[in-house]
Amino acid sequence: MSILTLTDADGRRIPVWQLVLRYVLLLAVLALTVGPFLWQLSTSLKGPGEDIFSSPPKFFPGHPTLDNYTRVAETIPVWDYALNSVKVATANVVTNCVGSALAGYALARMRYRGRRAATLAFILAMLVPVEGIIIAQFTTMRELGLNNTLIGVLLPGSVAAMNVLLMRNAFLNLPHEVEEAAFVDGANVWQRFFWIALPSVRGTLAVVAIFAFMGAWDDFLWPLIVLSDPANFTLTIGLNYLHGTFANDERLVAAGTIIAVLPLIVLFACLQRFFFRGVGEGAVKG
Repeated sequence: MSILTLTDADGRRIPVWQLVLRYVLLLAVLALTVGPFLWQLSTSLKGPGEDIFSSPPKFFPGHPTLDNYTRVAETIPVWDYALNSVKVATANVVTNCVGSALAGYALARMRYRGRRAATLAFILAMLVPVEGIIIAQFTTMRELGLNNTLIGVLLPGSVAAMNVLLMRNAFLNLPHEVEEAAFVDGANVWQRFFWIALPSVRGTLAVVAIFAFMGAWDDFLWPLIVLSDPANFTLTIGLNYLHGTFANDERLVAAGTIIAVLPLIVLFACLQRFFFRGVGEGAVKG
């Protein structure tokens, strides 16, 4: 197809100048979003003999090395911190997927008094800033004896209101005729949930899993407040120690940042096809 006859999804011709403008804007957004990560990656691979603040800046390391990653592991128990983060993030994924699916199905497909009020409560919960309830959360964890434990880190975010609403909207989009046919065949509510409704919203479950993992993995403020024993520190807290101790060595900081970001990239790469399908399943309708 000639570049002069390029069309969009609706069959309308796209002028060349519009096509060029779109690609320029896409490249600008790509540079703003991916550029800082690539710069951190480049800095983490530079040796001590390379000037990372040179002018003009050098994007590619002259002699790439992995020594900075080894030094991070020697400076702080980064793999122990990463293991704690994996425990919290994995448990957060499980609790959010299970809890959000059950709550979302109850809000979308079951009929009972107070259903709209319950939906409104989840919507209002999204409007409350974390900083406004963090003292109450800390007091609750202290009364339960869960301060300085990974369970205390996990519990407040075990079922997020946004994830419940995503699952609710995904279940609302399912045709009622399918469940009605199963009901006529004698399927109870649990059977309809597990064998009909849940397999139909796998994409939204992937979205919930990604959001839950990212939220738990990247969380800094709440673990900082509730944890005091270094043995229970998550990766974000451990990397903060790296910042404070070696603030002048940006190579170590960059290497620690890449270690923290890498699992998120791997997770999204594995679930991206489900993610984009799930965004449409759980889209909020007007």
